Amino acid sequence: MSAIDLSAILNLAVKEEASDVHIKAGLPPILRVYGKLIPIKNHPRLTPDSVAQCAMRLMNEQQKETFKNNHQADIAYSVPGLGRFRVNIFQQRGAVGIVLRVIPMIIKNFEELNLPDVLKKISSDMRGLILVTGITGSGKSTTLAAMVEHINNTRSCNIITVEDPIEFLHKDKRSIINQREIGVDATNFSEALRGALRQDPDVIMVGEMRDLETIEIAMTAAETGHLVLSTLHTIDAMETINRIVSVFPPYQQKQVRIQLAGVIKGIVSQRLLPTKDGKKRVPAVEVLISTSRIRECIVDKEKTKEITDSISKGHTTYGMQTFDQSLMELLNKGLIVYDEAAKQSSNPDDFALKVKGISGTSDESWKDFESGGDEEKADAISTDSGEDIERF
Repeated sequence: MSAIDLSAILNLAVKEEASDVHIKAGLPPILRVYGKLIPIKNHPRLTPDSVAQCAMRLMNEQQKETFKNNHQADIAYSVPGLGRFRVNIFQQRGAVGIVLRVIPMIIKNFEELNLPDVLKKISSDMRGLILVTGITGSGKSTTLAAMVEHINNTRSCNIITVEDPIEFLHKDKRSIINQREIGVDATNFSEALRGALRQDPDVIMVGEMRDLETIEIAMTAAETGHLVLSTLHTIDAMETINRIVSVFPPYQQKQVRIQLAGVIKGIVSQRLLPTKDGKKRVPAVEVLISTSRIRECIVDKEKTKEITDSISKGHTTYGMQTFDQSLMELLNKGLIVYDEAAKQSSNPDDFALKVKGISGTSDESWKDFESGGDEEKADAISTDSGEDIERF
């Protein structure tokens, strides 16, 4: 049995701009590159013992104990000169598996990430709650890091992050940044968040709001004059509001809606789409900003379903945008193909009409996103999805 050369695998992953590395017995190492799973060419299949030994080398004694008790462990792993990796080691069918998420060394800004300019305005809020949402692997942590770095570059304040594990490493610039890792620097999110309130914070970044207690403390922190940034695994703003409210017992939900309406400053929901050439990915982003209309929709349970419509009509005045508006903008810029945009759109029929330049009932909310529908524009909307990436 030969040991796994993890360093060589990770070097290739970084070189090929992979987002994740899968280490599983019975298969060669597999990279996820721009959303596609690609086995490393000519690499021998991994044995159960070699994967288990590799996992043990990655963990310290405390992490090994966690793995023994829970059959999984989250850790951070660094390779000098190469980068950082978020690692999940788990047990499946009696064997050990490893998935490593590649964390870029350089924190990109909003422009480099193709994120809307309105995120600068949201990040400049002095207090309140900002949520970044999306499915796993949609770039939430990257967007959150960009927001923290924007604050770090533009304001003098004390930033406390609570993460599991620490992903992006921030250096003190105009702000002081203290990063705490669950399992190393704190026991759990709620305890670390409660402790952060006693550490003179201006900004608190919570890696994920996982339970009722963490959500309660985060909302209270936002109410008491702090800016709180966090993530949720929800697909859009409307689901985010419903998810937070549903965590609480029914008798509390009316009060929670009032509290949430008072503290929410913005919800950024995103999905990653392959670019037109198939070589990269670009985010489609829904942006909700707190307005009197949005607050009304949050407080009134019956009006919550109107949030998406309120977002679409708030683009010109407030910089808000729905997923479909974001997709149209990406399409007009030639960054994505029509087939992918239609597949990801919330209302495919309406979206198809707008691409063809046919007016609908919501013209005002689409006026900055019209594709024109002329022949030149139609030629630009290619249905080619790019060639498949060859195996390494």
